[in-house]
Amino acid sequence: MATHNFDLVILGSGSTAFAAALRAAELGKTAVMTESRVLGGTCVNRGCLPSKNLIEAASLVHEAGHPRYPGLAPAPVEVDFAALIAQKDAVVEEYRGRKYQSIVTESAAIRVFEGNAHLGPDLTVQVGDETLVGERILVATGTQPHSPNVAGLEDVPFLTSDLLGAGVPEELRERPASLLILGGGYVALELGQLFSRLGTHVTIVQRGPEILHRMEPEVGPAVREAFADEGVDVFTQAHVQALSAGGAGVVARVRIEGKERRLEAERLLVAAGRVPNTGGLGLTEAGIELDSKGFVRVNEYLQTTNPRVFAAGDVVGVEQGSQLATPVGAHDGVIAARNALAGEDITVDHRVVPRAIFIDPPVASVGLTDLEANRAGHRCSCRTVALTLVPRAEAVHAAQGFVKMVLDRDTREVLGVTMVGRGAPEVIHEAAMALRFRAKERDFVDMIHVYPTMAEALKIVALSFSKDVSKLSCCAE
Repeated sequence: MATHNFDLVILGSGSTAFAAALRAAELGKTAVMTESRVLGGTCVNRGCLPSKNLIEAASLVHEAGHPRYPGLAPAPVEVDFAALIAQKDAVVEEYRGRKYQSIVTESAAIRVFEGNAHLGPDLTVQVGDETLVGERILVATGTQPHSPNVAGLEDVPFLTSDLLGAGVPEELRERPASLLILGGGYVALELGQLFSRLGTHVTIVQRGPEILHRMEPEVGPAVREAFADEGVDVFTQAHVQALSAGGAGVVARVRIEGKERRLEAERLLVAAGRVPNTGGLGLTEAGIELDSKGFVRVNEYLQTTNPRVFAAGDVVGVEQGSQLATPVGAHDGVIAARNALAGEDITVDHRVVPRAIFIDPPVASVGLTDLEANRAGHRCSCRTVALTLVPRAEAVHAAQGFVKMVLDRDTREVLGVTMVGRGAPEVIHEAAMALRFRAKERDFVDMIHVYPTMAEALKIVALSFSKDVSKLSCCAE
């Protein structure tokens, strides 16, 4: 058994951990990360990178078979699912090697120990036979898919988002003929449309009254309509009573709006949220408080209830207004390292965090919804504009969707923006920068936008507070 001393011991090796380790090295300190699965954590291995790779491939298949332009004939694309998965794996492995493994290999200040980590009451970290001692500790272990309490779930094989992992037992290597998805969040929707476009019949079952119910109320119906047009069945207010093997593979007894139905599919995908990776780490024994769901509690400096231990990334949940998102974790990992190692007192600020869901049409938002703004005490004014009023959208036959803007009625400050439509994940960054500097509605109106672009949607919705934008010519104010 050997003991190793570092300035910063990090539990985890995902984006948050790497951001902290790199900043530690820049500060002239040493850092060590621990990893129980694959270096790089969720995003690169089984989350953002592989999902967006396959979503884009499925989009090409769909576009070829369903051209938006009259005069273009469909050109069906043959899908070799095994080859598609192989190229995804190659992308993941190359990216992990270039962006993660090479950093550890080339840095004298950063190391990684593989295995399950356990934090002792004395704040030493045990990984197998190795003992890691740090001046400061950072918990950045992220989250994992949640398995809901559904009768029979433990008796049937099911998939989670880990199906995207490269070269792991959970990886899905054969395309199922049919797929039943439990959940109505972004993972369920992204994977649902992805598999549907590759030829799988997809059924999505959402327990709540609407998919994406935490977003503006216009979002869910718009997405459901788009999915219905593509043949994806979406059931809301659907409560799964029991699961069992049988039929095509798995059978679900589901109560939908008071009536019981039997749904069958070859495979089952559970996409019912995520839970923190805090079990078995020894956190509470080390004086680190967790919330009722197991997320680590932190103050505005990302410090836990043990002053020598910090936490950042998905493992803190919504503490201090945080969100489960890779860029948030990476951003906060830097802050945690600076506060822990350089004695800085940097407070986290999650007021402006743009978000996107990579479906078609994509969804993006930033800031407060109308409901959230009112609950926060604002007197709000809102406008929603259909993308049929955006010249670029009409010109390229991609006018499905809308843009919505929320203002403080008294100050005219823009509090939130939501967009459903082509280019939304890119357009939302203009809105995010505006919110960052507390822009007002006239700031969007007075800024000259490139014509024709989808970003003009922001100018048009800002104009709608004072004019009937359906009666304006191109570029008119």
